[in-house]
Amino acid sequence: MSLAILSSGMLHGVEMVPVRVEVHVGSGLPNFTIVGMPDMGVRESRERVRAAILNSGFSFPVARITVNLAPADLPKDSGRFDLAIALGILLASGQLVQQHAEHEPPCLDGYFFAGELSLTGAVVAVSGSLALACSVQQQFPSKTLVLPVSSALLAAHVPDLSVVGVQSLYEAAQYFCGYEELEPLQKQALLPVDGPVLCLSEVIGQQQARLALEVAAAGGHSVLLCGPPGVGKSMLAQRLPTLLPELEPQQQLEVAVLHQMEQHAGKPFGLRVTPPFRAPHHSCTVPAMVGGGRFIRPGEISLAHHGVLFMDEFPEFDRRVLESLREPLESGEIAIARANQRARFPANFQLIAAMNPCPCGYLGHAKRSCRCTPEHVARYKAKMSGPLLDRIDLHVWLPFESNVEMAASETSAAIRARVLRTRQWQQQRQHCLNAQLQGESLGQQVQLTAAAQQLLARAIKKWSWPLRVAQRVQRVSRTLADLEQSEQVAEQHVALAMQFRDQIEPKT
Repeated sequence: MSLAILSSGMLHGVEMVPVRVEVHVGSGLPNFTIVGMPDMGVRESRERVRAAILNSGFSFPVARITVNLAPADLPKDSGRFDLAIALGILLASGQLVQQHAEHEPPCLDGYFFAGELSLTGAVVAVSGSLALACSVQQQFPSKTLVLPVSSALLAAHVPDLSVVGVQSLYEAAQYFCGYEELEPLQKQALLPVDGPVLCLSEVIGQQQARLALEVAAAGGHSVLLCGPPGVGKSMLAQRLPTLLPELEPQQQLEVAVLHQMEQHAGKPFGLRVTPPFRAPHHSCTVPAMVGGGRFIRPGEISLAHHGVLFMDEFPEFDRRVLESLREPLESGEIAIARANQRARFPANFQLIAAMNPCPCGYLGHAKRSCRCTPEHVARYKAKMSGPLLDRIDLHVWLPFESNVEMAASETSAAIRARVLRTRQWQQQRQHCLNAQLQGESLGQQVQLTAAAQQLLARAIKKWSWPLRVAQRVQRVSRTLADLEQSEQVAEQHVALAMQFRDQIEPKT
């Protein structure tokens, strides 16, 4: 056989594009060429593959070798094609022969390959292997994915996917020829919870804000906390993940896919059960927030998928960064377009933002006077556009409390039990959280009483609320009713939801 064709793939964001690795070994002057728009990392495969074949005990053909990575009009990156190229050369040059069939080469049509080779012939981890595994399971469910052992341990978590882990090129060749059996893979352990264990009982006072956090956790709503320094905004935000349920198996995979793309391929990695918590600094750039780079990688909003994105000093972020939140807050995903690449990442996160009421922070403080002029205050708040604020469900003012009882507050575990019960009710009723209700589903699931309808209509007319704000008030009202296990949304639920709109001003 002088021609071999193997299956591999490349990543555009978290989506895989199939790549055919076509290897031809023919007569002519000795040469080794890779075509199909390879980048520098792929072109360097020639030296890695040559050394790996020789150091694995095989002969490197003294012939004209051409490797085509099809389709040829898409740029190829990384060394994940090394294993497929090396096996293709061995297959095309007749060095792979089945154990029980003399001169019969093994059939590799049912396999999908991804692995980088070292000069010794060892197969080392590749970046994005978990995203590849999920895509292979969806696009080629009948194929067996061949990965380095370290990557295959993670890929074993993908349901209904056949995975083989190999340690070296020689081991892979022996396996496909029937000379060696590979040990079964064991799923890699889940990552433990990192850092100190936080609890909402550590926050003294601020009952309105505590209620807002419970509502946010129960319905998947976004929150904006406003108040002077030292009132507990950051403490409350850091404890929101403690109110959320553990990630389900499918969510664990989705989160792991995104976080693995951010890390170096050789770094130890595992799936985690706790929701992610991301807290970027206010100097964060637009590409760091939404994703980007020479080879597109997920940003902070995608790394917070199925978790919490905390943005402290909210108005201090660049205006373009703040405006970039509008699309994912509405749709739960982000689309990134570059000159030669396009990618789409999931970004279904809960935003919790914190801000001071003015540049000095003491506007409305009971004990300290504000030094800011009205112009400074207006300029400070103008950094947040109206359309962005409209997309944040809960606006909460945190006052300075000088006389607070030090009695023990309710724990995160007790609140999480109510949150879990409420979320289960929502999933059974509408198959999504209240914050994700759209269009016809919103009208069907939010059944307002007559008094509640009248109250909402008066509020819309009085404050000239756009439809987006009215719908968010309805979603929050539905969550408040769910927490009380009420089928209908009553007047008191709408009234309380209205209190969480535009309440980021000092109360006099």
